[in-house]
Amino acid sequence: MAALYDEEEKSESSSEEEEFEDAVEDFNYVQGIDLPPAQRPDPTDLATSICEATAALDLFLNNRYNDAKAALRPWVSTSMYHALGYATVHYFQAIMTFEPSDIQEAIRWIKNSSQVSSLFRRKQRVFHRMLARNPYEFYSEEEAHAELCFAESILERAMLMFIQDDNLVSFVKGGLKIRSGYQAYKNAVQLLSNHKWKDAASKMHFESGVRLGRGTYNLMLSILPKRLIKVLEFVGFTGSQERGLQELELGSSLPSLRSPFCTCTLIGFHTVTSVVLGTGDCDPSYSEKKLGECLAKYPNGVIFLFLAGRTKTISAKIDEAIALYKQAIACQKEWVQVHHVCYWELMWCHVFKLNWSEAVLYAERLSKDSKWSKTIYLYQQAAFMSMCSLQGPELRSKAREIFNQVPVHKQRIAGKSIPLEKFSVMKARKCLQHGWLHALAGLELIYLWNGFSILGKDRSLLEPIMVLVEQTVSELRKVRGTYSCHADDYSLAMLLKGVILIAMNKPSQAELCFHEVLLNEDFLVYNLYLVPYTLLELSMLYLQYNRFDDASSFLAQCREYQKKYILENRLHFKLHATMERLREKEGASRDMQVGQPAGDGLDIPTQSA
Repeated sequence: MAALYDEEEKSESSSEEEEFEDAVEDFNYVQGIDLPPAQRPDPTDLATSICEATAALDLFLNNRYNDAKAALRPWVSTSMYHALGYATVHYFQAIMTFEPSDIQEAIRWIKNSSQVSSLFRRKQRVFHRMLARNPYEFYSEEEAHAELCFAESILERAMLMFIQDDNLVSFVKGGLKIRSGYQAYKNAVQLLSNHKWKDAASKMHFESGVRLGRGTYNLMLSILPKRLIKVLEFVGFTGSQERGLQELELGSSLPSLRSPFCTCTLIGFHTVTSVVLGTGDCDPSYSEKKLGECLAKYPNGVIFLFLAGRTKTISAKIDEAIALYKQAIACQKEWVQVHHVCYWELMWCHVFKLNWSEAVLYAERLSKDSKWSKTIYLYQQAAFMSMCSLQGPELRSKAREIFNQVPVHKQRIAGKSIPLEKFSVMKARKCLQHGWLHALAGLELIYLWNGFSILGKDRSLLEPIMVLVEQTVSELRKVRGTYSCHADDYSLAMLLKGVILIAMNKPSQAELCFHEVLLNEDFLVYNLYLVPYTLLELSMLYLQYNRFDDASSFLAQCREYQKKYILENRLHFKLHATMERLREKEGASRDMQVGQPAGDGLDIPTQSA
C-alpha cells in the first residue's frame, strides 16, 4: 500500500470531505482566555504575519521565551500565524519537559490556534467542489495557509496525546486526532499541487509546512505497532519511515518559518524516538551534521544543546554528553522546567558509568522539582540506592523509606494507571517484601529504557556491568531453593547477561542465557514480562545473523504471548520495529541471493555458556 499522502492522488470522496469538515468540532474555542471573542476578522497581511512569527521563533530558539510570547500574544485571537506561533512555543515547552501543567497549557493554546485558523478557512459546499475542475484554484493564499495552520494544530494536539503517557486510552485519543489531521493534510497537499500560487515566498512557507506534516505523520504511523493501529481502526493508513525522513529533510532545507521544526523533528527521531521506542538503530553522525548547522545560528539555544547532548549520549560519549547537558542548564534561567529534562539525561549518564551516588542525587532532585511522575522518580532514586556497593544501615533505612513512598504518589489518567508507574509500584513492593540484594534494580531500568543499545558502543562501559551481573548470578546460585524470588532475580540477571554478551560479540553464549530465562517461566512471580521480552531478544539475535526463519518464529511467539504482563505497549513498539527490520533484510536477501534459502547466513556457533 502506498505511503501516507501519495502525491499521485488527484481527488477525494465526498465522505472524506465531510469527515474533514467535521474535524473542526474536535476543537472548541478555548475558554478562560482574557481576550475578546474571536470573530472572523478582515484578512491580515499574510507576509507580515509569517515574518513576525519567524522573528518570534528566532527569539524562542535563542532562549528568549517571554519575549517570543510577548511578540505574538496581542494578535493570537485575530491572526492565524500569531495564534499558531504562540501555540507552538507552548507545544515545544510541553514536549521538552513533559510537565502536566505545560501540556495542559499547550493544549489550551493549540485549541485557540485551530479555532482562529478555522475562521480563515474556505467554506465550500460539496456540490461546488464537484462542479469545479480544480476547486483549489479558487482559494486565496490566506485560505490556503489557514488549511495548513489548522492541520498543524491538529498534528501538535495528536503528538501531545501520545506523550502524556503510553496507555491505550491516550493512543485512542491521539489516534482520533491523527485521523482528523490526516484529512487536513491531504487537503493541504492538494492545495500545494493544484493552487495557482502568486507569491513564491508564500508557496515556499506553505511547502515546508506540508513537508513537516507529511514527514511527521509518516514517522508517527511507521512506529505504531499494528495491534494499536487495529484498535484505532486505521484501515488503509500506513506510514513510511523512509518517506517521513525524506520529507523532513526537504522541509529543513527550505529557508522558511518551519525549517527549524523539521530539523528538530529529524534529530529528535534519531536521538530519542528510535532509541526509546525502537531497536536503537540510529545515525549519530547525521544528527551531528544537522546540529552543527543549527548551533552555528543558535550557539546557546537550549533545545539544540540538549539534542547535541543526546547525540553524544547515543554515541556512548558520556563525558561529552554530560558537559553539553550542563551547558544547556547554564545557558538560560528563564525556562527552568527544561532543566529537568537535562537532569534526567545527566542521571542516566551517571548510571551508565555506574556512578550510583550521583544518579541518586539527580533522581532526588527530579522527585522534588519535576511534576511529571513523582512515583517514577522516587523508585529510580531508591533503585539506584540499592545498587550502591556500601549498603550500610543508614543507606538501607533511607532506601526502604523511599520505596515506601513510591505507591503514595501513583497517578491515574482517564481512570487508567500509567504503566511505568504501575511497574515502579510493583517493584517497590517486591523490594520491601523480599529485599533488593540480588534485584539488580538499577540495571533493570537501564534495560527497560533501551540503554544497552548505547552501552554496547563502548566496551569499557559494558565490562564493569558484566562483572556486577556475574557476581549476582553466582550469589543467586548459592541461595537457590531458599530464596522465594530466586527465579525472578536469576532470570533478570540472565537476560541482562545475554544482552551484554551480544554486545560483546558472543552470540552463542547469549542464546543459552535467553533460553535459560524461558525455562523459568512457570516459576516467575513478579517478572513475567521477562518471557516476552526475552522472546524478542532471541528474535533480534537471530535476525542479526540472518537466521530469518528462527527470527520470524520467535517474533510470532512474542506477538502472540497470551499471559498478561506489565509494560506490554512498550514491548510492542520494539516488536514492530524488529518486524519491519526483518522484512527489510528478507527483501534485501532475496534481491541478492535469488533462490537461496532465507535462513542461510552467518550461523551462530555452538559454544557453552
